[in-house]
Amino acid sequence: MAVRSTTRRQRDLTVGPIGATLLAFALPTLASNVLQSLNGSINSIWVGQFLGEGALAATSNANIIMFLMFSAVFGFGMAATILVGQSVGRGDIEGARRAFGSAVGLVVGGAVIIATLGWIFAPHILELLATPAEAQPLALSYLRVIFLGLPLSMLGVLVQMGLRGTGDSVTPLWFMVLSVVVDPTLNPLLIKGIGPFPEMGIAGSATATLVAALASTFGLIGYVYARDLPIRLRGAELRYLLPDRALVRTIVAKGLPMGAQMLVMSTAGLTMVGLVNRLGVDTVAAYAVSQQLWTYIQMPAMAIGVAVSSMAAQNIGAGRWDRVNAITRSGILYNTIITLAVITAIILFDRPVMALFISPESAAIPIARHIQLISSWTFVMFGATMVLFSTVRANGATLAPLIILAVSLYPVRIGFAILARPYLGADALWWAFPLGSAVSLALAISFYLRGTWRKDTLVVPSESEDGPEQAHAATEPAGRTHPTG
Repeated sequence: MAVRSTTRRQRDLTVGPIGATLLAFALPTLASNVLQSLNGSINSIWVGQFLGEGALAATSNANIIMFLMFSAVFGFGMAATILVGQSVGRGDIEGARRAFGSAVGLVVGGAVIIATLGWIFAPHILELLATPAEAQPLALSYLRVIFLGLPLSMLGVLVQMGLRGTGDSVTPLWFMVLSVVVDPTLNPLLIKGIGPFPEMGIAGSATATLVAALASTFGLIGYVYARDLPIRLRGAELRYLLPDRALVRTIVAKGLPMGAQMLVMSTAGLTMVGLVNRLGVDTVAAYAVSQQLWTYIQMPAMAIGVAVSSMAAQNIGAGRWDRVNAITRSGILYNTIITLAVITAIILFDRPVMALFISPESAAIPIARHIQLISSWTFVMFGATMVLFSTVRANGATLAPLIILAVSLYPVRIGFAILARPYLGADALWWAFPLGSAVSLALAISFYLRGTWRKDTLVVPSESEDGPEQAHAATEPAGRTHPTG
């Protein structure tokens, strides 16, 4: 009974109306994503205005490195979130804490090692990235401060993901608000040395981010303990921070494919940029504007995907397979409605929106409008694919989404863009987006309907168990591992 009293502190995603619960979970996550993007944009404005283009280029190069770091954390964090969600769904709070503790020990321990090596080898990393010589000193100062804060940032991300696994998406939003208030406020003060603050230049921007992460992460941890939330570890439970071998095998086996998805998307994006760069400066500028708009168009899909994954994990853990299918349908429906609304608004008001990034008289504006008309609708299919991926990942099926994504991005999207260009010109690149997304959605639907991903339910192995075969349960405690229909 003690277990159930603890879970009541969190949102129970296994009962109640599915549509309303999904929206209530997704909207705070969407707000968090928007705030995070705005935070990065505001910081870039401060750096560019105060320190110039060289400093902006330096932060851009450093951010590429940090994105690669967080790609790995995303995978491991999502694997832990799935284990936490399924454990909460079946009322196994100890299992949720063990999974979360192992993830924290694994990721933060690894982050300390990476941060140390990153500090030492930062100059060599920047050389490998071919960072412009004039930007290298600035990038080095910025990157080393960011590496100092890496373990803390990783811990904050894991706590937020762990809370979402228990059904709480509101608490991470409030502490994201705190971070967004602190970071852009401190940026100009530390860059220019305003008032009692030291003048730190570009290192001041990184320090502001570090202080914001410190305030947000420790504030979040304090809140978790003050409210006695399910992922908190006390007393003897602190031993869960020493990664359990069987749990590490599960987290790594499931997390690596999810982290690899981020890398596949990043490298495909860089390849497409290389193709666009051959089309002239106006087209490059138009594509850059389009990418800025796409960042916001895809946010509903990402937020709904997180909500679907958390809801599906809890319901799979509880054996509520009838609700899993309904959650997927609701996710696709809401994603379609919200994404279509965003796309329609951007297309109707495209000129004033694009003028925020480039001159209204620029020759790039008509090109960008043309790109939007062809490619923006891609994100409706992208969102549906993300919902299907989120559902199957909630039961540990992570390799198939990676393969589907790789096929749709490389042989299909990039292949079509290259092969069709002699016939369609620049339009081959823009039509490659809906084509790749259509193939990805078709393959995702096929995998979802085939049902092989439903066969087992992920279970946190007991402390006495070991070996990869323990990553799944042969039978679910309630006797309802398999779908009922």
